[in-house]
Amino acid sequence: MTPFSVLIVEDQARFREAFTHALGSVPDIELLGIAPDLPQGRRMFDQLQPDVLLVDLDLPGGSGIELIRHAAQTRPQCEVMVISVFGDEQHVVASIEAGATGYLLKDSLALDLPGQLRSLRAGGSPISPVIARRLLVRLAPGAQGSTGPSPEAMAAAMADEEVVALSEQESRVLHLAAKGFTFDEIAQFMQVSPHTVMTYVKRVYRKLHVRSKVEAIYEARRLGWLRD
Repeated sequence: MTPFSVLIVEDQARFREAFTHALGSVPDIELLGIAPDLPQGRRMFDQLQPDVLLVDLDLPGGSGIELIRHAAQTRPQCEVMVISVFGDEQHVVASIEAGATGYLLKDSLALDLPGQLRSLRAGGSPISPVIARRLLVRLAPGAQGSTGPSPEAMAAAMADEEVVALSEQESRVLHLAAKGFTFDEIAQFMQVSPHTVMTYVKRVYRKLHVRSKVEAIYEARRLGWLRD
């Protein structure tokens, strides 16, 4: 796998040490630095331009969700992995909507952090099993009051979960493409570079498991994200 860089934003010293130890001797992952709070994390993100951002949510100076949103807006090609003690629906959904593509709980310190980051970088969305379970139950039709979703409901929920992972910018590109705008026109409309638009497009394709604009629009309509 192509080497990639990581920036960590974490306020607790024991977790900073654990993450540093996990990544310190990995040849294909470059640890650019560690920030202990939100303001420094934002400065380091803008200066160092990492390929992957590993971020806590409860930070001195504000919420990590602010940094996730900033990363999605200014460097959309950067993958964002949340690692937090919060596993409730509110924090998880807010992180995904802000642009996070992975979410791990801190009680999983035995996890293979380099492997999880490689999976994220390769296009996967690593999520702690307990969180994935909650999302599936929440999204499955008729799940309330039942013993659990059926295999068909779980498959549909997994597809919907990928759609939830679309950031605001990715969703905007998708809607404009569905209206017939070219990618160059979308770049002008959003006041970003064509390269940035194509980065959004590639992420949409990956999350919808498609390879073309026509397929992406079809899948988005099938999942209820677009209306004729």
